[in-house]
Amino acid sequence: MRYVRAMKPSRQISRLIEIMSALRTPVTGCPWDLEQDFTTIAPYTIEEAYEVADAIDRGDMDELKIELGDLLLQTVYHARMAQELGLFDFGDVVEAITRKMIRRHPHVFGDENARKTGITKGSWERIKAEEKAELAAAKAASGIQPEVEGSLLDDVPAALPGLMVAVKLQAKAGRVGFDWNDPRAVIAKIREELDEVEAELEHGSQQKQAEEVGDVLFAVANLARHLKLDPEGAVRTANAKFRKRFQYIERHIGQTGKTIESASLDEMEALWQEAKTKA
Repeated sequence: MRYVRAMKPSRQISRLIEIMSALRTPVTGCPWDLEQDFTTIAPYTIEEAYEVADAIDRGDMDELKIELGDLLLQTVYHARMAQELGLFDFGDVVEAITRKMIRRHPHVFGDENARKTGITKGSWERIKAEEKAELAAAKAASGIQPEVEGSLLDDVPAALPGLMVAVKLQAKAGRVGFDWNDPRAVIAKIREELDEVEAELEHGSQQKQAEEVGDVLFAVANLARHLKLDPEGAVRTANAKFRKRFQYIERHIGQTGKTIESASLDEMEALWQEAKTKA
């Protein structure tokens, strides 16, 4: 078994918090940082999470270290803005996730009986339901009007990437039996949705075409879920493959003294096929 050194609190965390405080200090801070709010920073937070995933996909651990730091900065940034509004600070963020992790892992941090029992899907869902109820009660005590609830799909965040939302919605519905039992049935559904896209090509309604293409993507995400694949990861792999093959075309067209713009489709297609045999 590989020995992993226990992590210890680092002075660097405090230093990072101090740096963010300095950046957000009026007059002496950074003008750009002072202009930002939760809404303007949120896209950067999402972008940094994707860059972490990209470094992992490429197996670049040096880059992963850097990207994880960038993602940590996003957490510090949001916490600082919340602190300025008197809502919470970075310590509260750490305390909240610490409490959640301990509570959700009674088989690790609980008493002897809990450790013997272990964790089950039912107990995991029960713990999450308790947390949700406690959060709702806390909001009510603060005078925050509760959201309208009742749907099994209520806790699927709409702001996540589309394919990720699709998988989460499908998985939720699948828990009550609204699902296919065979991936081949999903493939048949994809073919059906493609036929509907083709039918809409005759009518020329772009809005309807967009709707039908969305149905295709939703069905493809469902196929990935049935195959226990991450559709976001799969499309990132496809993007990387396309990038590598197209750059192969660019490189070889350039070696002939021509530009990619002046190359014919037949030339590019021949090099594409050649690239497929090499990567």
